[in-house]
Amino acid sequence: NSEKPSLLIIFPARRRHILPLVADVLGQPWAPIERTTDADSLPPSTIAGLAASDCRPSDWAQRTQSRKRSGASRTLIRLRCVDEEDEADWLGSVVDYEYLFASAPFYRRDLARFLSFVLGQVRPHRQLARKARTTFISTTFPDVHAALPNLEILSVGADAVELRVDLLKETLPDGSVAPVPSLAYVGEQLMLLRQRTELPIIYTTRCTAENGRFPMHDPGLFYTYLSKAIQWGCEYIDVELWLPEPIRAALATEKGHSKIISAFHDFSRAWTWAAPRAMELFTQGAVYGDVIKMIALVDSPHENWALEHFRAHLAASSPSPPFSGLNMGPVGQLSRSLNKIFTPITHPLLPMIAAPGQLSAAEINAALHTMGALPRLSFFGLGLGAQAPFYEQCFNELSLPHAFTQLDARGPAALAALLAAPDFGGAVLAPPAPCAGVAAEPTPAARAIGLVDTLIAGGRDGVCVADNAAWKGVRGALVAGSVPSAFSGRAAVVVGGSTGAAGAALFALAQLGAGPLFVYGFEGVVGGVGAAVRGVRGVEDVSVPGGVGAVVCCAGVGNGERAFVEGVLRGAGGSGSGGVFVDLGGKGGLVSRAVGWGWRGVDAEEVDAWTTVETLRLLVGQNVPYDFVRLAGGGG
Repeated sequence: NSEKPSLLIIFPARRRHILPLVADVLGQPWAPIERTTDADSLPPSTIAGLAASDCRPSDWAQRTQSRKRSGASRTLIRLRCVDEEDEADWLGSVVDYEYLFASAPFYRRDLARFLSFVLGQVRPHRQLARKARTTFISTTFPDVHAALPNLEILSVGADAVELRVDLLKETLPDGSVAPVPSLAYVGEQLMLLRQRTELPIIYTTRCTAENGRFPMHDPGLFYTYLSKAIQWGCEYIDVELWLPEPIRAALATEKGHSKIISAFHDFSRAWTWAAPRAMELFTQGAVYGDVIKMIALVDSPHENWALEHFRAHLAASSPSPPFSGLNMGPVGQLSRSLNKIFTPITHPLLPMIAAPGQLSAAEINAALHTMGALPRLSFFGLGLGAQAPFYEQCFNELSLPHAFTQLDARGPAALAALLAAPDFGGAVLAPPAPCAGVAAEPTPAARAIGLVDTLIAGGRDGVCVADNAAWKGVRGALVAGSVPSAFSGRAAVVVGGSTGAAGAALFALAQLGAGPLFVYGFEGVVGGVGAAVRGVRGVEDVSVPGGVGAVVCCAGVGNGERAFVEGVLRGAGGSGSGGVFVDLGGKGGLVSRAVGWGWRGVDAEEVDAWTTVETLRLLVGQNVPYDFVRLAGGGG
């Protein structure tokens, strides 16, 4: 996260105002240029901005597909407004990436997510690979607009969202439906989906022979659409194994930070997992695939056990790349519960299932419980108060068999009694407890911060794990509208509150590479944050080269603290610098004042929502999206 990217941004001539916003998301300076060669005179970390109307094909003659993403001095990113006529559509063949946006409204969070991913600063595949079980929801709407009102609910329990490009239906001017949706239409649909979810996107062009609608007579069509998905920053592309080897090889070469799901589907009803062909297809898919997906329509329940034998053999002999294996049809539903890698799920609110026998996340969890693979556990909220019903709601939405109980008991003895219970699953502590008072193994983060807010059963040797989710909530809020490198090497200020509250903020900032870290308004030592922490007495003490990248206010402020915060906000960071102000105290109107001075403002509710997302991931290993947390909590 520490390296500042070197970028050339091509923007629509009528949208020049977007360049400073891009720079603010990146936390880097910017400068307009008139020709591509002008970028050579700028410092590498200064973002060069070139209007699309100023681009000349002759300037780009030497930038071929073979040079893209392979040593060019600046990464080329084109910003394209889908509401306007394309000024220079030929640019699509020379730029590295293309960001699609609408004239209004503009989603800063979407821009930050796109840039973080294509620049390699966020690696969702690494995070998902650490999970014991992953799923994705397949959108089967002919128009993504229909999914948007319920997307927060549809994606509960999912780790990714699949865009079935082949199921999109583009209505032409004469009222007919295009046999294949145009790239322009697909791009707009992808933009709409990505604006409304933080989940990774799986971009799929399923062919007619494998239960899709994309024609098979022109394999080059698949390459055109899949390579565009890479350029649009899709986290995963589904590449069918029947495609010619040169096409699959080209996509693997050009994929950048996107991951390839090598997909094979068999609808013959004659498939058997015991045949040598199963291993042959896995080996073929593993040449270019980051995930291998093999799915067959079967009539015999025996094939479920044959699949599990095949899966166990792969785990012992070929643990990488990860294998997602399923059987379709009613008798294959057992395999959907047993599969642990990218299980496709449906939802009652979807218009159709994407494949025969598909189950919802709730149905899979219920089946796992029936089989004994998901036993009923007891979870507790200590001091949660009004937040406790929300956790119960999430458990119910996921159809988890667990019980969630609100308790007021505190202290080492009460915690020890909970941890000793044979059905203990986990607990949420509010306020957090000192590490020393909890008989559990602290994570490095909890040990560094000194406080525990989440307890999880199932650690090594049966010892419970003590973790801290608060710092992840602060980090989530910080990077929701900025790329991680926006904070690296820049000063940050933490104001007021207790040492514990400050510890979570300081640890989050240190993990993002911020520094030096200044503290004001509280006493105490926060150790293990990985960066020098300095106490300051006034605004003049935080005058540093590069300005202040973040200010976190940890509690309600008095007159002295308020004057200090306002002084820092007025005098450092601000518009065009990527400065972020976080108010965990939630009072005093400081967020609105910070926004008025050019900072991105983050309130306590936003941090609390990100913390809740992280807490649920720790407790039950399942994803409840940020937008659902805000919706269920009344935050909109």
